[in-house]
Amino acid sequence: MLKVDNVSSGYGRLQILSDVSLEARPGEVTVVVGPNGSGKSTLLKTIAGLTRIYNGTVTLDEKEVSGLPPHEIVRRGIAYLPQTESTFAQLTVAENFRMAAYTVKQSDYPRRLEEALGRFPRLSEYMGTKVQNLSGGERQMVAMSMAMMRRPTAVLFDEPTANLSPKFATQVLDTVSSLAKDSKMIVVLVEQNAKKALEVGDRAYLLVSGRNAFQGSAKELLSHAELAKMYLGLRAA
Repeated sequence: MLKVDNVSSGYGRLQILSDVSLEARPGEVTVVVGPNGSGKSTLLKTIAGLTRIYNGTVTLDEKEVSGLPPHEIVRRGIAYLPQTESTFAQLTVAENFRMAAYTVKQSDYPRRLEEALGRFPRLSEYMGTKVQNLSGGERQMVAMSMAMMRRPTAVLFDEPTANLSPKFATQVLDTVSSLAKDSKMIVVLVEQNAKKALEVGDRAYLLVSGRNAFQGSAKELLSHAELAKMYLGLRAA
């Protein structure tokens, strides 16, 4: 289990989160939603070791990771895919995969690469292409494949469908769901399309002004008339 326990965090003296808690389990998609500026991305960055934690803890499989530098958190099994700059645009797809495999033994690399391309077969056609020349959806495929090469225990997705076409957005969310269900990974998803995210999610957390405003099943939040309308702009299902 990935657990955030009463964490307050931010950037320097700027506090964004106040006593936020979250639990994410293997085989489930845990969705974090909320209005703009509510602290969703900051929560993922806090788990990934990219913010200052004032109090509280983050643990993975009952081992504390809060306070560790980001590269050590990666080695503990947590992969973080930011909304932007999740790939090396000036490098080819093949070079991006090499960069992502810095924790992988050389002898294991061919098998890991095969696994990554097995999830997105079309990337095999672009191995010599610079990532900057790919579409937004194809770049997201590269980013997800790079994360999977390290076989993480937990994956943090920060708005993976941003600026994607409806077709690619659906494919990306389907892949996010299959990672949890088929690979039994811990998946935490922050997504701009709250309705779509809650439809594929299992557990849900609503953040408002850096605090927990709801926690429960995704279906329960989706059908909660007041919260869905007030904070997500949705009509209750």
